[in-house]
Amino acid sequence: MSTTVLREYETLMARANPSSARPPLKWAGGKTQLLNDLIRKIPKHYNKYIEPFFGGGALFFAIHPTKGVISDSNPEIMNAYRVISMDIESVMRFLQQYDNSEETFYRVRSMDWTKMQPAEAAARTIFLNKTCFNGLYRVNKNGQFNVPFGRYKNPKIIDRAVLVASSEMLKNATIVCGDYKHVLREHARPDDFIFLDPPYLPISEYADFKRYTKEQFYEEDHIELAREIEHLRKSGCHIILTSSNHPLVHELYGAYNIEVLQTKRHISCNGNSRNGEDVIVSIPPARQLSIYLAPSPQPRQLSRYPSTRFMGSKSKLLGQIWAIAGQFEFDTAADLFSGSGIVGYMFKTYGKAVISNDYMAMSATYAKAMIENNSTTLPPNEADALLIKSGNTDGFVEKTFKGLYFTDEENRLIDVLRANIAAIRDQYKRAIALSALMRACAKKRPRGIFTYVGERYNDGRRDLSISLQDHFLEAVHTVNGAVFDNGRENRARHGDAMTYRGGRPDIIYIDPPYYSPYSDNEYVRRYHFLEGLARGWKGVEIQEHTLTKKFKSYPTPFSTRMGAQDAFDKLFKRYRDSVLIVSYSSNSLPGLDEMVASMSKHKRHVDVVPVDHRYSFGNQRSGEENDNNKVKEYLFVGY
Repeated sequence: MSTTVLREYETLMARANPSSARPPLKWAGGKTQLLNDLIRKIPKHYNKYIEPFFGGGALFFAIHPTKGVISDSNPEIMNAYRVISMDIESVMRFLQQYDNSEETFYRVRSMDWTKMQPAEAAARTIFLNKTCFNGLYRVNKNGQFNVPFGRYKNPKIIDRAVLVASSEMLKNATIVCGDYKHVLREHARPDDFIFLDPPYLPISEYADFKRYTKEQFYEEDHIELAREIEHLRKSGCHIILTSSNHPLVHELYGAYNIEVLQTKRHISCNGNSRNGEDVIVSIPPARQLSIYLAPSPQPRQLSRYPSTRFMGSKSKLLGQIWAIAGQFEFDTAADLFSGSGIVGYMFKTYGKAVISNDYMAMSATYAKAMIENNSTTLPPNEADALLIKSGNTDGFVEKTFKGLYFTDEENRLIDVLRANIAAIRDQYKRAIALSALMRACAKKRPRGIFTYVGERYNDGRRDLSISLQDHFLEAVHTVNGAVFDNGRENRARHGDAMTYRGGRPDIIYIDPPYYSPYSDNEYVRRYHFLEGLARGWKGVEIQEHTLTKKFKSYPTPFSTRMGAQDAFDKLFKRYRDSVLIVSYSSNSLPGLDEMVASMSKHKRHVDVVPVDHRYSFGNQRSGEENDNNKVKEYLFVGY
């Protein structure tokens, strides 16, 4: 190299900025015109960049990854990139020998690159690429380059700035010549980003340059590529694929996002046939959920939530539910069937914005007091005052439920509390007081349910000997202790989950009533007295002929197998853009396979995590003697 050229090279090396590198080769079918659309689809964080159909490398040179593996099955092209990265000064020295003449072109074209030293072969490749027709790469059946002279007036054979910047950038890459399958199996690892730009379908004028190379790529090859992509997806790789807008592409990748773009073709001599349609297929990695749900410490605040024997409460499954939910990045969570409210409260303790919903007024009241409420408590003196009669009461409980659940004195106290609580203006204080009254009534009842009268299940436990007044004051203290501010706006809703239209939270937790021929999911029948307290017995129809004076159950689609199946399908469809976590009992209907099939229609990935679970009291009449309440709980995860 002459002194002048050496100085120029050293100056360029000093100024080289890989971020401004451009492809050193022209490439038919290159992705320059798709760069903006491709770049916005690239994951924000990934391990290394892999491109096994490298060609001109437009995307690689545009995003300049710090770690990369680039590959192609064309040995001549990969030799050029390898030498550019290692010995760019020699390449430029050989390039200086060539001029843009037809005579030189055909003389150089006739040379056998395999018999040249690598730097001279790389210079030949660059020279032919810059001066041949349309930068096309094509060889004949004997493997000889046969693209004609391009007749350009002033092609830039030596673009020193581009070559030096490309050299610096290629130094960060592993450069491989080989079959794409071998390269991917050797180098792809979870969290890598893989860009695939295989030869397009159909084999046409646009793909003529592939007809006479070893890289023949037909429909069966695209089908095999799709299998490789599925393996990569399941292993945790991020994948973007470009192709022509061909029916087979939609057939193979219809489950993923396919964007169709109008593009210009630069090969055809016929200007009328230069318009085309390309597609970009975005294939996210399969999330690797931990099936082994290791216990982890829970926030201390979570232990302050009032204990409950509420039927179906998931208090014993909180560790498993969070072990799954915690694997996702999310900011908002909705508990559509809140029941005892413990799951929504758990999300609140982890700093999430929570929407708690239930069709039972009692559940919505608990959520209002302890999930939506961030700061208000009911002072002890105000709680004491609620126990004192301050005006007339309607005597509804004393008259309607006389001799059924509580003593006459306790019924009168309940009516006094009802009247005083209704007069509280602050919605959160009112919710705390009403929650405390319901909790006091439940704790004074053996088993906490109202499906029988009298004291059939009185086992002498402490709760049954404490006065209703003391139970109420203790409950106020307990509910107050559960109030805290997580810095988020949380909301409690009383309504049907099927009618909720409050946006699309990041995570949807679903724990609906289970339909089963072996179990009783009649929440209203079990808790009608507490539900009546929450509603003031307004809008309900008491069935006077019944011994328990229950009221008619609310209509719910989960009362029948077909209704439950249809409801699940509607919910999965509505929240197809959210992460779905569904708690479900092993003896409920629809069954396991039906649930997976239903969720799979709307979610790309569905995992099932079985958890051994024992309910607080037997309600699962499975037919197994002495083991009625032992079942397997399924946690379905759709994402």
